[in-house]
Amino acid sequence: MITLENKVALVTGGTSGIGKATALALGTAGAKVVFSGRRDLEGEATAAMIRHAGAECLFVRSDVSSEEDIKALVQKTIETYGRLDCAFNNAGIDLPPKPLHEQLIEDFDKLMAINVRGLFLCMKHEIGQMLSQGSGVIVNNSSVGGLVSFPGVSIYSASKHTVMGLTRGAALDYAKQGIRINAINPGLIATEMTDDRLGSTANALASMVPMGRMGQAEEIAQAVVFLCSDAASYITGQPLVVDGGFTAS
Repeated sequence: MITLENKVALVTGGTSGIGKATALALGTAGAKVVFSGRRDLEGEATAAMIRHAGAECLFVRSDVSSEEDIKALVQKTIETYGRLDCAFNNAGIDLPPKPLHEQLIEDFDKLMAINVRGLFLCMKHEIGQMLSQGSGVIVNNSSVGGLVSFPGVSIYSASKHTVMGLTRGAALDYAKQGIRINAINPGLIATEMTDDRLGSTANALASMVPMGRMGQAEEIAQAVVFLCSDAASYITGQPLVVDGGFTAS
């Protein structure tokens, strides 16, 4: 039984989908959970769900593309619980599939501000706190799109390949300082973002997955809990692919 008893966990993008499921899973495993998002109503609903499961949590409204917001998020975590043991950098967005020459520069900038700049800012301030403690674990949400690519998603894939570069490079920077940094690489997962992006084609794509179905947010959440736990104590700088066998085929 994996336990995160007496640990403090931070989740960005924790008001829906994979982030919401992971915030709940971390709390169920025993951690005190701080989670962020940009929507107050969804944040309070998620907090109520986590508390109903018997876990302690705090919702902080924040935008990962703002350094001031991220500094305040980490500071609020420390003020409330005194430390930061693990962080799941999950916040991210996608673009509708289009060939690269049809993409708008405004959409490119918005996606990179959240998926890349936001991840960098989160890691920067989380690592600063973890260095002061002498330990910590970070899990970054990449994608199978951070390992391979597909037609129409070149910009999204580029952002997730950058997540892998930041993950691997930072893991090497801090491996001897008690900080482990890994990535989770989900395949086709049944979330609101998947529905918005793919609509009716999602089921057709699911039939291409060797396991014959989309994954569930809870399955990603359990993989994140594992990476945050002492059961993964010798794992750093690695992608953990959870895709029903898609990238193996």
